[in-house]
Amino acid sequence: MKWLTQFSLVMRSSLTSLKDKIEDPERMLYQLIIDMEEELDRVRCSVAEAVADEIQMRKRSQRERAEAEKWMERAAAAMKRGDEVTAKSALEQKMSAQQRTDQYSTEHQKQKAEVEKLQASVRDLEDKIRQAKQKKTLLTARMARATSTQKINSAMERSHSQSAFAQFNRLEAKVDREEAMTEAWDRMDGKDPDADELARQFEVQERAERVTAELEQLKAESATD
Repeated sequence: MKWLTQFSLVMRSSLTSLKDKIEDPERMLYQLIIDMEEELDRVRCSVAEAVADEIQMRKRSQRERAEAEKWMERAAAAMKRGDEVTAKSALEQKMSAQQRTDQYSTEHQKQKAEVEKLQASVRDLEDKIRQAKQKKTLLTARMARATSTQKINSAMERSHSQSAFAQFNRLEAKVDREEAMTEAWDRMDGKDPDADELARQFEVQERAERVTAELEQLKAESATD
């Protein structure tokens, strides 16, 4: 069927266009659905023409059948009157009408079968479009997720070179370097950072012990009072 081939071509060309212009996938998916629906409308028009032909053939077959019955009644009436010549002429007209009836009936049955197949094809196309609409949301979400992933990957790549993250890391490294240089100069001046830290720890411990001793003394004085 020519219209079915055209519908397939529209779908393939739309998919190709989607591939070529994937930078705006949501818009392309929306346009793809519109193209399918427009082509389906054209297919429906073609099917409507075929249905109209089937209806005309059926009515023509019915008219010819009625014509044949009418001539048969006329032939019977002529015979009752004893008019054999008229009866014979009426039967000839009846036979011609019957022949036309058979021809139109045969063509009508063929057209009817073709129309049923066309209508089934239209229903199939409608179902495919419904499925495409259902998949559109999923495809849009998948494409959005892929785009988001690409943006995240790009951000991560920039974080190793020129982003605020990289600048923070460079500043942290600079501070570490300055601290190391300060410690280096202290050692060159005879200072020992490890010894200073040990002395600080002893000082903290001794202070804690003094606080504990004074607290115990206060408890004892309170008890004697």
